[in-house]
Amino acid sequence: MTLQPDSELAQAATRIARRLQEAGFQAFWVGGSVRDLLLGQEPGDYDIATSALTDQVESLFPKTIPVGKKFGVVIVREPPFEFQVATFRAESDYRDGRRPEEVQFGDPRADAVRRDFTVNGLFYDPVAGELRDWVGGGPDLKAQILRTIGNPDERFGEDYLRMLRAVRLAARLGFAIEEGTMASVQRNARLITRTSPERIRDELIKLLRPPHAARGLELLRESGLIGHVLPEIAATITCEQSPDFHPEGSVFNHIKLMLQHLPADADPSLPWAALLHDVAKPLTASRDPLTGTIHFYTHERVGAEMTEVILTRLRFPRRQIDEIVTAVRGHMRFKDAPQMRQSTLRRMLLEPTFPLELQLHRLDCLGSHGRLGIYDYLIEQKLQLEQQPALLPLLVTGRDLMDQGVAPGPEMGRLLSRIRDLQLQEELHTSEQALAWLRKELGSGPR
Repeated sequence: MTLQPDSELAQAATRIARRLQEAGFQAFWVGGSVRDLLLGQEPGDYDIATSALTDQVESLFPKTIPVGKKFGVVIVREPPFEFQVATFRAESDYRDGRRPEEVQFGDPRADAVRRDFTVNGLFYDPVAGELRDWVGGGPDLKAQILRTIGNPDERFGEDYLRMLRAVRLAARLGFAIEEGTMASVQRNARLITRTSPERIRDELIKLLRPPHAARGLELLRESGLIGHVLPEIAATITCEQSPDFHPEGSVFNHIKLMLQHLPADADPSLPWAALLHDVAKPLTASRDPLTGTIHFYTHERVGAEMTEVILTRLRFPRRQIDEIVTAVRGHMRFKDAPQMRQSTLRRMLLEPTFPLELQLHRLDCLGSHGRLGIYDYLIEQKLQLEQQPALLPLLVTGRDLMDQGVAPGPEMGRLLSRIRDLQLQEELHTSEQALAWLRKELGSGPR
């Protein structure tokens, strides 16, 4: 079988394989790149496995980075690209569920057998145009099945993160997880907690990307991993909602429907805002004894607090935590937008997190009643505001107030806020008008 990708990246990867072979070594493209090519997808990178040892690789290529020589790995730079080149290896003696205590270098077959899933164990010689399949990856690829190479308990015991990777790959590829492989994940799911939060976070970020985020969440539930990596979301599975407001049923179903509607170019924070916006509903649920209506009073406030704890636990960047927390805390206010004072509405439209919050509101609607009237109203109001650039800059600053004798403190903040409201309500238009209002407010008369 000949695979002939014509991208500059593929051509550079072919040159590296050819150089290794011309020097007398075996060299193959391996792993996800071969899998994606066979699926008709352009790989984002190419990994190369070779019989050459790291010192020999370094001697053949002038630009290398010794990222993992202990494990037989170097980076070969072929500007503007970089490629991971690894010596064939057969790993053994895993003790920490992440990396081997000992690495033994071997042949291509042994290297294939030690990999995680059959569809990732395919080797391709780009020079000869030959595919090598020692692990049954080809048939599984055609059948759209994700299966471990060999005993799944052993494969997952070598690296616990492989369980989460199985869910992520199945979701992304649209594959079914083979019965024995899924049973092993369910049996060993608790061990995922021995993996670092950063590695779990990185897999979850990939899992929750569009267009496969909803299926990823469902597989997270089916695998049993959800209770160990996101126990707060696991609690939403049995959290029912009033059908008058949420015909989709449970909070978990609501979240899953929202993830189905993620746009292809979604802000990286949007999947997490959608996932966590109702995270406090299981804790705040109450039922009206007369009507039977289910309420979730203060769930947005409690949810914001829980969101900060969850994202901090997963080691998210502080800036991203803050914007997601803000979106969760404010998501209920959008229903009141048509009744807001003009200044209140425009303040909301000008907040830096408004684009994220608006997209969250859209998903919230699509994941329940499906009505987008408020979303359309806010889009219209935002466009109108953008057509009035004079409203955007502040009319006065704290320094201006100090010049009028106002000392820094709460009173200054109140006055600045009031002037901003009057500006956004189009009652004040210039700095001169704002200062005149201020002098009147202070009772000092014109100066």
